[in-house]
Amino acid sequence: MTQPAVIRILIVDDHLIVQKGLAALINEESDMTVIGYAKDGLEAIKLFRQEQPDVTLMDLRMPQMGGVEAISAIRAEFNTARIIVLTTYDADEDIYRGLQAGSKGYLLKDCKPSELRTAIRTVHTGKQYIPSHVGAKLAQRINNPALTEREIEVLRLVAQGMSNLEIGSTLNITESTVKSNVNRILSKLGVKDRTQATLIALKRGIASL
Repeated sequence: MTQPAVIRILIVDDHLIVQKGLAALINEESDMTVIGYAKDGLEAIKLFRQEQPDVTLMDLRMPQMGGVEAISAIRAEFNTARIIVLTTYDADEDIYRGLQAGSKGYLLKDCKPSELRTAIRTVHTGKQYIPSHVGAKLAQRINNPALTEREIEVLRLVAQGMSNLEIGSTLNITESTVKSNVNRILSKLGVKDRTQATLIALKRGIASL
């Protein structure tokens, strides 16, 4: 009787203690093994090319290159890559961007070890693993009008308290273009002023203080 194939896993996280903790949980299982670690998105891409793991656990916010960018790059090169976002952030924008980039699952780091293992096995079979609370936030995000990349850039600077003139100087666009973007942002978010827009940006994970 042949033994089932061992699932080869790459861990991408910029905290060593998280890497080691995840590895300890995974390596307890007879059908799983950790084959490598990366501390940022650039290392993740390089290691993925070398090892081509079965499943990758990807943090979202890391130095050099974040998780969303790394997922997009890996999936562009390896369209069958099976990646699970494993993060401390559950804002609907984070969830949306992670799944839109091509991840097959989305877990929070405070999930139970049994759920992590279930997610790995599920994604390894080619299926998605999205917990119900994550799915609910994703549905809420999908129902909101999408902001363009430029509008997201402008909103993040609005959240930092910048004026239209300062935003224009930072992004190298005219003040009138900034004003047009701000008006579209307010309309899409359904708010009346920049303060309300900032609060929504923080809530949805578009901006951070």
